[in-house]
This record gives sequence, structure tokens and C-alpha cells, in this order.
Amino acid sequence: MPIIKRPPSSRATNEHHYSLRRSPAGAYYPDDDDDDDRRASRRTSRGGGARTFGSRVALWFVGLIATLAVVGALLAGYALVVMGPQLPSLDALTNYQPKVPLRVYSADHVLLGEFGEERRSLVRFADIPDVMKKAVLAIEDYRFYEHGGVDFLGILRAGVADLMHGGARQGASTITMQVARNFFLSSEKTYTRKIYEMLLAYKIEKALTKDQILELYMNQIYLGQRAYGFAAAARVYFGKDLKDITLAEAAMLAGLPKAPSAYNPVVNPKRAKVRQEYILKRMRELGYITQPQYDEAVKEEIHTRTPGNQYAVHGEYVAEMVRQMMYAQYKDETYTRGLTVTTTINAADQEAAYQAVRRGIMDYERRHGYRGPEGFIALPSAGDARDEAIDDALADHPDNGDLQSAVVLGASSAAVEVQFVGGATTTIGGAGLRFAAGALGARASDAIRIKPGSIVRVMRDAKGAWQIVQLPQVEGALVALAPQDGAIRSLVGGFDFNKSKFNHVTQAWRQPGSSFKPFVYSASLDKGLGPATIINDAPLYFPPSVPGGQPWEPKDDDQPDGPMSMRTALQRSKNLVSIRILASIGTSYAQQYITQRFGFDPAKTPPYLPMALGAGLVTPLQLASGYAVFANGGYKVDPYLIAEVDDARGQALQKAQPVTAGGTAPRTIDARNAYVMNSLLHTVATAGTGAGTNVLGRADLQGKTGTTNDAKDGWFAGYQASLVAVAWMGFDQPRSLGSREFGAQLALPIWVNYMRRALAGVPEQQMPMPDGLTTIDGELYYADRTPGAGFIASVDFNPAASPTVSANDALGSAGAAGLTPPPVTPEEKRQIIDMFESNKP
Repeated sequence: MPIIKRPPSSRATNEHHYSLRRSPAGAYYPDDDDDDDRRASRRTSRGGGARTFGSRVALWFVGLIATLAVVGALLAGYALVVMGPQLPSLDALTNYQPKVPLRVYSADHVLLGEFGEERRSLVRFADIPDVMKKAVLAIEDYRFYEHGGVDFLGILRAGVADLMHGGARQGASTITMQVARNFFLSSEKTYTRKIYEMLLAYKIEKALTKDQILELYMNQIYLGQRAYGFAAAARVYFGKDLKDITLAEAAMLAGLPKAPSAYNPVVNPKRAKVRQEYILKRMRELGYITQPQYDEAVKEEIHTRTPGNQYAVHGEYVAEMVRQMMYAQYKDETYTRGLTVTTTINAADQEAAYQAVRRGIMDYERRHGYRGPEGFIALPSAGDARDEAIDDALADHPDNGDLQSAVVLGASSAAVEVQFVGGATTTIGGAGLRFAAGALGARASDAIRIKPGSIVRVMRDAKGAWQIVQLPQVEGALVALAPQDGAIRSLVGGFDFNKSKFNHVTQAWRQPGSSFKPFVYSASLDKGLGPATIINDAPLYFPPSVPGGQPWEPKDDDQPDGPMSMRTALQRSKNLVSIRILASIGTSYAQQYITQRFGFDPAKTPPYLPMALGAGLVTPLQLASGYAVFANGGYKVDPYLIAEVDDARGQALQKAQPVTAGGTAPRTIDARNAYVMNSLLHTVATAGTGAGTNVLGRADLQGKTGTTNDAKDGWFAGYQASLVAVAWMGFDQPRSLGSREFGAQLALPIWVNYMRRALAGVPEQQMPMPDGLTTIDGELYYADRTPGAGFIASVDFNPAASPTVSANDALGSAGAAGLTPPPVTPEEKRQIIDMFESNKP
């Protein structure tokens, strides 16, 4: 019969035996034999009892933990069996292909623009600065390299903190769990999603290294302002590459994942600063940084980039041109596949072009007077209501570059006080009021009067003092390219891209005026004329072109100067001489010559006499391309903007292969022709209508001014051996720029201010004289067309006025002396009369 051993009784043991008796209240006490022990126990403090209770609580807590562990294990097992198979594939991580925007860079790798729903720059783990990694780990997951994807200690710590504070105070998600959530899960807060998040974290940890996981996190996390990843955030908030950020900036960025809007350093700088200092404190506590580093970072002044100053260089028109070209090829993938476009733009020259255009336009505005405030609001008396009214009003008048909008608080002829968005104020006086003085006097009309509530524009002058200005109505443009291959170095399509996206460099078809004359002169050189050819600057007489018609005689604005050389005529931009030259060589020949050799549109360059005065239509880019033929010695190069297109991995998809002068580019004009035109245009730029270039102190500049009829357009086209630039000014809806405005006052200053920067440090370079030219009495001739041997000495010149020149000598092989007017239609007659009445140099 088996022996059953009972377990030791709770009432008796071999070593400790005692009996119990019931008290009157029903409780059991030890027998009298144990009274001494009991009384001794009572004489001691009650700490023993507390310890007994504490031990019981501890045992209870351990039991609870054990129970929870068992339940957790059961749930984990259930999750693995039921939910595990439903976990998504990790292809999105192992083959990470995020939506990366199109980025447009200058030739020297300065960002000009980007296009896409998400701002993102992929950065490899090795290229992430150590301070950025440590800042993120300090605030998001300092045990990242210790746990296996789920930090149970962190969960326990967060749970205790939540219980102590009566609500959720600490997060327990690891970086790996955040990666799982960001890539695969919704933002729904449920226990089921949390379990999926943990399971995915384990799966991710098995598939990827810790460094790979952290790299994914730092490229994928949303940080506000459409910025995904810390590289994009560094550029959005600080305007710099991630590799260049400071410790203080890294801590500021590390605070964004928790709440990108709340800790935005631009919108909420105070809250962002508090968060930054907390992160720096955590970095110090964890030993990531030293106390001196902490102190220096806390004191560092953070400079954020304002929304209106997103890029270091103003290349908005360039970036938009690139976007259009890329979209034409890649359609919607343009904005997501991570294309990187490197342009031919030089960043410093581009910014110089932008500033030159704006300065030229603002100078024009100052010459033509103040038009009055942009608007008016009724100002509340004071306090928050007034500040709110001002901010609301200025929201409809956003800043335009350095032209800031403000509301006038008080105005007199001596001082004007204004308030900006955000409440800052300043007082303007002295020279800062000069432009708007007429709007501050007692006789100012209500339409232009500056008074409290007026919305005005202000900007700082060269010394930093505020001045009242106005948002311009006139537009301007500048384009510059390398004549050797057509690479566009600078392009500014207007005063401000946000004000008008119309690109005047490529889209504005305008009359070039006298800046077109050099092409007519070039055509005449191949017909036997030359710089020494004498043409009479005298009124032209056209007999009736049809029976019963009336004769007509267009006149120039200035007084005719009689016979002069072609060199002098171009130097002084004489209209009557240009008409005589074109008439002598033939309009059809000239049109064919000019359009085929310089690239102008035949449909917009009709073969009529007004072509001599620039009555056709060109864009600034076309004009620059035409002048490049003169600059490079006679070769036609094609302007191009894109040097290279790379995919998201840096593999080249396209590379420009431009034709080059002296290489693969076709020669379109004779080298002798190019050299003679270079000489003529140098005379214009140094002693003629373009003499304003002399302020640059260079001897290798060429160019020509242009002003259309009624001064609707102002031009200057000029070049140096390495750079061609064209500047233009005019209204979008053509109207007169002013009776005293000419290309030399409108466009030439823009050109000069640009070239001052673009040619800084560029050595002077003279075009070498080609074979086949000769110099006689200081003037250039084709060697096979010298006086008396094929050279046309004069056009429409009366031999009787110069007995030393016979009719045959005057025209050589061209025919009889004098101009035989071609048939002229009534429309052509009207155009010529209009242009002669108003055309300027």
C-alpha cells in the first residue's frame, strides 16, 4: 500500500510548533507558551509588521508581473500565429524608393529650385553628422542600439510615468517601431495597431542592421513644411546642407518629429527653443556632449530661413524653365523619381543679374514719381485689435523680395512711422521720404496722400536706412550666355517671379529697335559695303508707288547730318542711314541673310524696310544668340540651359553635347565679317550710344543700344569675348516708357551692373584679326574689296557734292549711284513713318 506524504502543515512543523486559541472576537492567538515571544514582538517597533506587509505587496507585485508575463507570452504566441502571417513584406524598406522631388542646381551646385509634393533629400548613414544622430537618439530612443526593436524597459518606464501623472506623458515607441508605423501602418491609435507595430519592429530588426534602420528613419520622418527627412529640414529651416549644421541646429531639428508644427523654429521660435534646450540637456546627461558644448549650443543664436527666402540664389525663372522641359519628357514622374538637373547657370552671376534687373527697374520708378499707397485700412485705436487689423491687411500685400509692405501709423512731411507684419515698427525720415515727398505735402491729393492706415512699400538703401518706395509696374529682363557654346550663365525673366511668372527672356516677343541694326550692317558687308562707306543722312523721298498716289518723305527725329561713314552712322544709330543701307542691299536678301545666319524667325522678321529699324519681333534670348555670332568670330551656337540630368542614384540620364565655336558649330558669317562688326560695335560701346560701358574700365566691350518707337522698349545688347548679355525693359502691355527714356538710360545700366560682377577677374581679350582683312588710312577693308576694287564707297550720294568720287567708284559693281526706292505698300509706308517719327538710338 503506497505511502502518501502529506506536505508540511501550516499549523505545525518539526522545527516550529505552536497551537492557536480563539479570542473573544474570534481571532486566533498563539498559546500562552508563546506569550513571551508575542510580547517581545509588541515591544519592538511596528516596522516588522510593515516589512511583513511590504513583503506581501512585493510578492503580490511579483505575482502580478509573472501573471502578466504569462498572459503576455500567450498573447505574443497568439499574435505570432494569427497576426504574423498578415505582416506586410519589407520590400518598401529593403528597396527604399521614396518620392523624391525634382531638384534644379546651378553649374556650381547651388540649389535653384525643387518641385514635388514632398521635399526630401536622401542621405546615406555615413553622411549624417554625428551631432544629428546623437540628438535624435537622445530624444527619441537612447537605447536604440541595445534593444531588439521593442524596448520593454522603456514601456515599463513610460507606464509608470503615465500612472504617476494620471495620463499619457511619455512615449514608448522605439525608432524601429516608428519606422514600422511610418512605412506600413496608419495613425489610428488602437491596441491591434500597436501589436502589429511591435511585430513589424521585430521583423525589421531581423532584416536590417541598426544603422540601416536609423538611416531609413532619418530620411523618411515628416518634419513640417513639406520636409521629409532631416536633410530636407536642414535646408528648409536653415538654408544649409545637413553636413553643415551646428549642434544647436541639430537639437532644434531633433525636436520636430514629436510635433512639427508646434516646434517649427520659424513659426514658433520660443517653443522650439524650449524643446531644443531639453534635448541638449538630455545629450549632456547621456554623455553625448560636454558641459562646455552644452553651454555654447544653448547660447547660439539660431538663424532660420524666412518663407520668402527659400533659396540662396534667385533662380525662379530658370527653375521653372527646367521644370517644364522635364515634365515634357517624364510627365508626372518628374516630381517623384528624384531627378537632379544641373544647369549651366553660374550662381554668383545669376544673383548679380537678379539684383541688376531689380535695381534698374527701381531706378526707373524713382525717375517717374510716386503713384501713391497701395491701399488703405481704417486703423483701430490701439492694442491687439490694431495689430490684428494690420496683419490681416498686409497678408493681402505680401513682401516682394526686399520691398516690404507696411501700414502707416503716423505721417508728416518730416517723418513717417510704419508697422510691419508681426508688430515691429520703424520711423522713416530724411532722405527716406524724398521719393514720396509729394504725397506728404499739404497739397497732396487724396489719391496719393500718405496718412495713417495707408499701405506702403519700404526697403533699405545701401546704408541700411529705410526709404519709401513702390511696387513697380514696369518689367525687365536679362539673359547672358557663353558665345563659345551657348551655355546660359544667367537668366532673369522679370522683376519678381511671384509677381509675374511670365518669362520675358523666352516668351516676350518685342521689337528690338536699333539693337537690330548690326545684323543689317553685317548683311551689307557681304554686298561690298564697309565701315568707310559713305551714306547720306538726309530725308528720304519716296515717289508715288501707285498711279494717283502721293509722294512721301519720312524724317528722323534729330537733324540730318549729311554724308557720314557707316561706322559713324552705327555709332550714332542713324535711322535714315540704316534705311538706305537696307534699301541698297535689298530687303529679301537681308531677311534671308539675317534669319538663316543669326537664327531669327523669318515669320517675325518680314522683308520690309522697317526691318532696318528693328520693326520685327525677337525675344531677348534670340537677340543674345544673334550677338553671340559676332562675339565668337562667326559661328552659330544654340543656347542651352541643362548640362546634365541624373536619376535618384546619381546615374546620368542625359548630358548636354553642345556644338562649339571653332569646333562642331557651323560657321554662318565670314570671320572677316565678324571682326569688322566687332570693331564697329566696339566704337558704339566706347564712343557712341553705348558709351556708358566705359565705367567698367575695359577695352574689350562691344554692344548696341535700342529704343523702339515711342520708347515702348529699351534694350542693350553687348558682349565680351567670353560672355554675351542682353538687357530689356518695358511694360507688359506696351506703352511709352517716357519721352526722355532711351535704351542707354533703361537697359544699359542693368547690363553694366551685371557685367561688373560677371567680368570681375576676367582678363581682357581682343579678337584676333583674321586673314583677308587690311587697314587703309586707319579703317578696315576686305582685302579683295578695297577702294576702286570692288568696295562700295558710298550709297545714295550725289557725286556733284564730292567731285573726287565718281558714280562708278561710288557703287563699284553694285550699279548706278543713288537709291532706287523699292515699291512700298500703304501698310509699310505707315510703319516706316511711325518708326521714323518715334524711333530712338
